[in-house]
Amino acid sequence: MRTLCSLAALSTAIAIVPATAQAQTAQEAIEAEIVAEQPGPADEARFYLSRIAQLDDSGPKLNAVIATNPDAPLDAAASAELPLGGRTVLVKDNIETRELPTTAGSLALAGNMTGRDAPMIANLRAAGGVVLGKANLSEWANIRDFSSTSGWSAVGGLTRNPHGIDRNTCGSSSGSAAAVAAGFAWAAIGTETNGSITCPASINGVLGFKPTVGMVSRTHVVPISSTQDTAGPMAMNVRDAAMLLGAIAGSDPADPATAEADRYERDFTEGLEDASLAGVRIGVMRGQIGDDDDVRAVFEQALGDLEAAGAVLVDIEFEPNEEMSRDSFQVLLFELREEMGEYLRSIPPIERGETPRSLADLIAFNKANAQTELRWFGQGIFELAETTTDRAAYESARENAIHLAGEQGIDRLMAQNDVQFLVAPTHGPAWTSDLVNGDNFNGSIGFGSPAAIAGYPHLTVPMGGVEDLPVGLSIIGQKWQDWEVLKAGAAYERARTATLPTPDFNRWQPAAGNPQP
Repeated sequence: MRTLCSLAALSTAIAIVPATAQAQTAQEAIEAEIVAEQPGPADEARFYLSRIAQLDDSGPKLNAVIATNPDAPLDAAASAELPLGGRTVLVKDNIETRELPTTAGSLALAGNMTGRDAPMIANLRAAGGVVLGKANLSEWANIRDFSSTSGWSAVGGLTRNPHGIDRNTCGSSSGSAAAVAAGFAWAAIGTETNGSITCPASINGVLGFKPTVGMVSRTHVVPISSTQDTAGPMAMNVRDAAMLLGAIAGSDPADPATAEADRYERDFTEGLEDASLAGVRIGVMRGQIGDDDDVRAVFEQALGDLEAAGAVLVDIEFEPNEEMSRDSFQVLLFELREEMGEYLRSIPPIERGETPRSLADLIAFNKANAQTELRWFGQGIFELAETTTDRAAYESARENAIHLAGEQGIDRLMAQNDVQFLVAPTHGPAWTSDLVNGDNFNGSIGFGSPAAIAGYPHLTVPMGGVEDLPVGLSIIGQKWQDWEVLKAGAAYERARTATLPTPDFNRWQPAAGNPQP
């Protein structure tokens, strides 16, 4: 049975809010204090619940967690002998769990108590994982409006970045990433349609993995797009993410996209410790490094680490395809209207208030509750999706977008350059959150969209920081190369020479030794 730290060490760790670059995350503190005489899974769950109460509900109030499961310690104790040993997981609040409502961050679903486990959650429990609670998110997974602020939901408020509580967490898996960075759980589950795992993971300084679409079931998950939606793990290191992926992956008869998942599901931790980059050809997406010199410097150090580990780096030039992005957006609009309606019609009646059964119902709810739902930004994408009804145009756009991103995008680049993986910075550092003006992305950085549109695996691994704000390294592979991508990430993790930023739960300040702006 897995053992954990003593209760005394736990209570001491709870009382300490990290304030220096040397401070440990909660998970590191636990692992460092392991002692054989203590049982532990229930103690770990209690520790995390206490830490959430101290740092999320009060103190810096990260707003990373929407709800907690008070039975988590009992669940952890009962799962101690299973493969995951009662490890605690926070679940993005667009994924159904039987004990908590599933809101997608919207007041329209505040009472959405389905009593169902999504199949991935049933798999998690069967493997010995414990649902610790629900993580905050960008409302409706950031598909409501063009001018949103990532990390905000009407249910959970604005998620704050533990590396600078005035800084954004990106989205839409905002709470999942911030919670892992803050040491609120062993790991978390996020979802991604286009960047919603990888961006927040990079910006919060944790590891995030968007698996091949079809590796993890989407049944009982509030949808955007069956073409691009997937859930995936967010953790402090590659091994933990691989453990969580192995627990939640698998075929689901109700989700046709997962028909091949059982064929590719495996122990994703196998071979991670010995994974090598010696002789591995890796494509460097030079045009996607962006215009931030500080990010470029961190990325060049990561490239040096890859070369030191034996990788052969191949520079690749690529121009983004506007047609691919245009057609992908048409796919999201069409599928959002249809699939959101299908999901809403599947939920039990909400006890208090009206139960929405269509996207049109959600639009009407937001208008009727404009002061709480529409105060900071509108619902322009919802309204556009409601009018996107041309199936023939949708099917043509879907075929073209996938073709351009996959066969003519990632597959062609890898074949022409004889490389196994593609790498780029994931995103720039976190921007200052601004509910009035919305997000401030640096769109020149990153290569995540082709992987999202094609449905290919995309891993982001922390690679350093800019002024103590994290940035991640993207490693992208071809369809069903999930295990290979994770092994490449593990090999890079061992070779990494950069010092990683540590959360201090304060407002951002310039790095030590640098002048004030």
